[in-house]
Amino acid sequence: MKKIIIAATLFVFLSAASANSNTYVNYEELKQSEALKQIPKVSKRFEPLASQFITALQHAKSEVQLAAIILQYGDQLWQQATTELQDDNYDDRSLYWARLYMTRNLRSSKIFHQLSAKQQTRILFDFELASRGTIDIHFTAKADKKILITGFDPFYLHRNIGQSNPSGVAAMYLDGKIIEHKGVTAEIQSLIIPVRFADFDQGMIETMLTPYFKSADVDMISTISMGRTDFDLERFPGKRRSSVAPGNLGVYSGANAKNPIVPFLNGEKLQGPEFVEFSLPVTEMLKATGKYKINDNHKVQTLEKDWFEAKSLAELEQQTSVNGGGGGYLSNEISYRSILLRNRYNPTLPVGHIHTPRIKDWDKEVVKEIVIQIEKMLTLSVNAI
Repeated sequence: MKKIIIAATLFVFLSAASANSNTYVNYEELKQSEALKQIPKVSKRFEPLASQFITALQHAKSEVQLAAIILQYGDQLWQQATTELQDDNYDDRSLYWARLYMTRNLRSSKIFHQLSAKQQTRILFDFELASRGTIDIHFTAKADKKILITGFDPFYLHRNIGQSNPSGVAAMYLDGKIIEHKGVTAEIQSLIIPVRFADFDQGMIETMLTPYFKSADVDMISTISMGRTDFDLERFPGKRRSSVAPGNLGVYSGANAKNPIVPFLNGEKLQGPEFVEFSLPVTEMLKATGKYKINDNHKVQTLEKDWFEAKSLAELEQQTSVNGGGGGYLSNEISYRSILLRNRYNPTLPVGHIHTPRIKDWDKEVVKEIVIQIEKMLTLSVNAI
């Protein structure tokens, strides 16, 4: 099993703050109980694996045994979910709900409560990473190029418990795929990102992505999320949060368009310019025909100027970001953070964000059309990276 890379500063989950309570269930896990009632077929799809996980927890006698269990079952969950989705399933929701069910049982297990708070944090962190595809990243196909993509968990579940996220579907469907254009091949590997402000503030994006920015092996990194009516390639991500929408833990950032706030990284305010610029091969991606239009989106909003089409980074140097091309939510923020990493470690690497069309609930045929067009974008990019 591939050894997982852990940041020197351990990532602290909100749930870890109350991990010593046998009865503690966080907001996100309460939604899992609701999902069992409203979408039972979806939320129970991986119940056999979850039951095996619970049995294994009951037999664990030490932290070492528990660490092995959570890596094993986190990776199994990811692999089973991606395999089923790729087998004409196109549904990302079962992975999300199964993960919550398993973390809930992990934190209520006897062996977990025998650990120190620091040990509990490490165990939770490792399980999150394993179940989000981190262990499974192996560029082994000997393709000409290597592409890393990320998608997001379902979100806005306070509005609709059955919500899917086409970015997560795309990431899971394309994981391990080989694409080819004009004789050049590329292998795709994927990760899934949580929709929680605390994870971003405490360094999860940097922990998951930094090794691939430092490595000379990856030829392109594209983050993906659900956005507006059509596809948007987000030219100028902004530094600050301004969205009034909550994350999946029911927590609000406290920001708005009049008071955009700078996010954190491991206890300190995130350092960087107000705007950065993406470097995806736009010309090629715009040729990916399908049901939806693809926009090279230059629109931004600042405190000094309402929404406008920015032509260059130089034009934005004296501006205070409110909304980047990707908005003022976590989709914009993952793009900003990933480009900061690019600029620091690998400034010639093509990096950027794709916003997919927005969907309601889950519709297999609609999601499938979105995924196919994303695959076309990546395929047409192969010769330009």
